[in-house]
Amino acid sequence: MKDKNQLRKWAKEIRSSLDMKFLSEKLAEKLKQTDEYKNSKNVMIFYPLENEVDLLSLLEDKSKTFYLPKIDGEELLCCKYDSDTELCKSCFHTKEPVSGEVESTILDLIIVPALACDKNNYRLGYGKGFYDRFLGVNSKAKSIVCIPRGLLVETVYPNEFDVPVDIIITA
Repeated sequence: MKDKNQLRKWAKEIRSSLDMKFLSEKLAEKLKQTDEYKNSKNVMIFYPLENEVDLLSLLEDKSKTFYLPKIDGEELLCCKYDSDTELCKSCFHTKEPVSGEVESTILDLIIVPALACDKNNYRLGYGKGFYDRFLGVNSKAKSIVCIPRGLLVETVYPNEFDVPVDIIITA
């Protein structure tokens, strides 16, 4: 593969062939065993797209306060989430809270979606840079990607705008 677009296409094909329900359960269990998760109180997760790692089972953990991202123009906002939160479909076909944003500096842990990751902890996203911008201003929070092992690659062709995550968890 020569570029990010080819890599995105490849990653989506690989992902569609995997048992994502089983892998999501394994990844959620591995995440719960990390000190970063155990020591966090305010955790941002994401609502999964089709064939994406689904970590929504974490919401059963009542010792944490959870947040979901919401797109606002070019920015990603942090919105509190619980079972009473009303969701709507975003412009990228994922679900996001209708409610307003809260200050993202309260976050201890940000769980970041990815199509693929490389050995230097760079992730391949969907190409709009939302999470890179968000991670850039929330540098005190730890960032983690949970991804199937088959989606680890040598490089995701990072550029100067890409922000590496702190930890990659695989299953």
